[in-house]
Amino acid sequence: MASFLYKDIYINKFYSIAGKYENNGVLKNVNKYINDFYYGEKTIEDCEIKMQKEVLNNLVNNKTELIVGGDLMNQITATSSSVNNLNISFLGTYSACATFLSSIIILSNFIQGKFIKEGLSITSSHNLSSEKQFRFPVEYGALKPDYTTFTCTGSVGCNISKYPSNIKVVSSTIGSVVDLGIKDANNMGAVMAPAAVKTLIEHLNYTKTTVKDYDVILTGDLGKYGAELFKTLLKKDYGIIIKNHIDAGSIIFKENQEKYSGGSGPVCLPLVLFNNILQNKKYKKILAIATGSLHSPLLVNQKHAIPSTAHLISLEVLK
Repeated sequence: MASFLYKDIYINKFYSIAGKYENNGVLKNVNKYINDFYYGEKTIEDCEIKMQKEVLNNLVNNKTELIVGGDLMNQITATSSSVNNLNISFLGTYSACATFLSSIIILSNFIQGKFIKEGLSITSSHNLSSEKQFRFPVEYGALKPDYTTFTCTGSVGCNISKYPSNIKVVSSTIGSVVDLGIKDANNMGAVMAPAAVKTLIEHLNYTKTTVKDYDVILTGDLGKYGAELFKTLLKKDYGIIIKNHIDAGSIIFKENQEKYSGGSGPVCLPLVLFNNILQNKKYKKILAIATGSLHSPLLVNQKHAIPSTAHLISLEVLK
């Protein structure tokens, strides 16, 4: 795996939009909540594009040299449409639900290499559009097992630059692709937990740190069952007992909302990271691991196993 140490890379500003169900969870100070799945548009796809455009409108400035981002819609349609006519260089990326952190890593490396001074990372997801693409349209009424997850609706973006702020990007690790032969497209936690473990171990080895060196280790969207598997694998394979772990998908919804095993989607981790973890003053050293299931409906229907990946960034809150 490729790991990187950074000098003087910062998150300067972020902006987030969340859906109506996310409004009832743990998030704090979200910039805007939308009350339905359409946000005044005729289609759910246009809703997702509108959310991204609003995020961009609040973050793009005359120093923005590069936008990096992606989403779950075919050919990252929402992101490509939202950056249309901005006249800013755009690099689309797809790592499924790990897309946001992969975008931050790309921008951090561009800035570290002195190719640019400031860029913008953006992502989004929409419950209805992802269900239609990866499983079944909700109108079909397909039953789901308890271990499935509920794709979050929203959009998040942030400015990454060399200009100092109180949130510093310290290091990162780009994950490899892991495939343990799991074929159940509902069981995303089991698909992605091994990739999260592998990336975490690689990062700890590279940085010569332990899980105790961080105030919190935040995984993306393993859900309740995947989060337990993550901790079980760490203990079984590496003898690591982790007590400072939080899974964004497991906490973003409350129990009484009955959202199966929890939340998922590219927007799940950044919503919790920016609007929960970074709002809590006790978290100064943060390890965020975004997990992504790299499956397609075509290969799932052909009974292929589902590969996954996980990307990691280390953040430090300076004051």
